Amino acid sequence: MQTKKLFLAAAPAAACIAALGAGAPAAHAADSWTYMANLQPVSLNTPSGAASGHFMISIDGDQATVTETVSGLADKLPTDKKTLNALGIPVAFAGMPFPHVQHIHIDGGGTCPAGSADTNGDGVISTVEGQPAYGKIGTTLSTKGATDASTATDVTKAPGGGSFTYKRTFTLNQATLSAIKNNTAVVVVHGLNPTNAPKASLTTPNSLGVTLPGASKKLALIGTAPALCGTLEKSQMSTMPSGGVQTGGGGTSGLQDQGMFYGAGGLLLAAGAVLTVRRRFAKQH
Repeated sequence: MQTKKLFLAAAPAAACIAALGAGAPAAHAADSWTYMANLQPVSLNTPSGAASGHFMISIDGDQATVTETVSGLADKLPTDKKTLNALGIPVAFAGMPFPHVQHIHIDGGGTCPAGSADTNGDGVISTVEGQPAYGKIGTTLSTKGATDASTATDVTKAPGGGSFTYKRTFTLNQATLSAIKNNTAVVVVHGLNPTNAPKASLTTPNSLGVTLPGASKKLALIGTAPALCGTLEKSQMSTMPSGGVQTGGGGTSGLQDQGMFYGAGGLLLAAGAVLTVRRRFAKQH
């Protein structure tokens, strides 16, 4: 009889514990979300249909797991010395995978730039001209190390090649997390393909001011201008959709040198340089 009383007394408590336990996953799930972005060519900079990508970020609290596939971008840097010099690229970079620094941008218009973003009318949208649309850097999608703005221009930590797959889990900063949840975050992949980029991107220094180590001039605009862009939107999917971007070689390894991105200026190469660069570059691919 005593045993029966103890059992009856314990039953309500057990039921309460079970109810609390059942509610825990639901509360945890409320902080877990998946967002996706279809990466499409930036107007003027990348021809329609020439490149594309798919980006997914799964967020659990402040932990983010990014899975991304990209294809159709610039593949490798040229090996010809004259071509390298014309683009402001030192010989040490010859033949290496073309680095594509990429970021989650925040605090802008929450959109990708349209052709009207080309405010100076040179036929290419620079990083600076695109900022009103996509905003500043919130998170750098680096392959290793820090993911804040400190690694924004470090090509040793950027994916490289014409096609690559990127996957990484890291702690997401609060500013980026808020922008994603407020539907104002934008994913941008930088670096144009010299074979189909606007002429001005081959002859004009980049818009934020960097000269590569060992180069005699500032890096051409192709190294920094936005190539692909996509707005992040909430999704009910937990895995990448099938039949998406075709991925080839590449991976998340970046160019093994430093200081590649961002510069400003207005130097122009001599007449005919654009055609020469494109011909030399095309012969090597």
